[in-house]
Amino acid sequence: MRRFARSLAAGLVTAALVTAPAAQAQQKLKVGFISTFSGPGGIIGEQMKNAVELALDHLGRKVGGLETEVIYGDDQQKPDVGKQVADEMLKKHNVDVVAGIIWSNVMLAVAPTVTGAGKFMISTNAGPHQLAGEMCNEMYFSTSWQNDMTPEAMGKYMTEQGFNDVYLMAPNYAAGKDMLTGFKRYFKGRIAGEVYTTVNQPDYQAELAQLRAKAPKAVMVFYPGGMGIQFLKQYSEAGLRGQFPLYSVFTVDQISLPALRHTALGQYETSIWSPDLKNPANAKFVDGYLKKAGGKLPSFYAAQTYDGIMLLDSGVRAVKGNLGDKKGMIAAMRKANFNSVRGKYTYNNNHHPIENFYLLKAVAGPTPSSPPVMEIQKTVFTAHKDSYSQACKMKW
Repeated sequence: MRRFARSLAAGLVTAALVTAPAAQAQQKLKVGFISTFSGPGGIIGEQMKNAVELALDHLGRKVGGLETEVIYGDDQQKPDVGKQVADEMLKKHNVDVVAGIIWSNVMLAVAPTVTGAGKFMISTNAGPHQLAGEMCNEMYFSTSWQNDMTPEAMGKYMTEQGFNDVYLMAPNYAAGKDMLTGFKRYFKGRIAGEVYTTVNQPDYQAELAQLRAKAPKAVMVFYPGGMGIQFLKQYSEAGLRGQFPLYSVFTVDQISLPALRHTALGQYETSIWSPDLKNPANAKFVDGYLKKAGGKLPSFYAAQTYDGIMLLDSGVRAVKGNLGDKKGMIAAMRKANFNSVRGKYTYNNNHHPIENFYLLKAVAGPTPSSPPVMEIQKTVFTAHKDSYSQACKMKW
């Protein structure tokens, strides 16, 4: 009997050793991807979803070697809806990772829900300062920026150009406030006015009349998505473009350019990325996106989302598909060891990128019938860090 028991035990051990890799190989990775797929922000969500699917295509539909299922959820640009969607993904679908999110107020509702459940949260756009500072978390990573950083680059550029009396405008929500805070951190001239408008406001005539009365030397705005299209059209129609030079962040991009066309020509923006950024990963991404989206150029929303899936791939691959090894995944993802569309970047202690920022300009497209395109003019910041990392308690 003892010999039989020893033989049985040895057989079980052998069977476990043989079947363990097979069981691990059969494990599925579940990703919950939340964005805005309805209303004015739906066009952004479409770009982000296209980028997820393109990244999966480039990875053979397996992230880190694991069969991957993506569950998409519409936050409707509402924090309470975003939180409900995240709760359902965590409890009903048992996702391993939640990614996406356009809007900072939605991210502030979603991220604590996800990380509090012990799951990874990868932001592919929103960058509220709270999550870079006191609310930083080892399970939270960004593949975009902290909100203040892009307008900091514009503030630096406009200071170098000798501007004074600059008028500021943004929608009244978390990101709008961060954006203008970032601009003021690096702009050394006088602020002629600071105006916050209603989110998704369709008409800016009253605010433009106030702007005209102030007669600033220049204007800097943040109006993402459909808000930017409405604002820039009305700014031009009011005859203000010729009177007050207009600069912007996250307002003129590959989403809005087909609608703005000549209205956007000459517009300056700062950004971490542009379709003409020269590196192999970006060339592969842009070419693949053009084919997937029927000839439409990707925006920075798509570029950052593509990077988000590739970051996740690097983490899962490093632990050989063992999703229970969260510490191993964190250590690997901190290295940002993947071919980013923006070129190599590193992570700050708060899991926000340390990266370059460029000055872009809207110029005529390749043919008379083509919409304008954004082109890199110069590098404004090299290896730029956000301003909140010192408030983050993570040490690594």
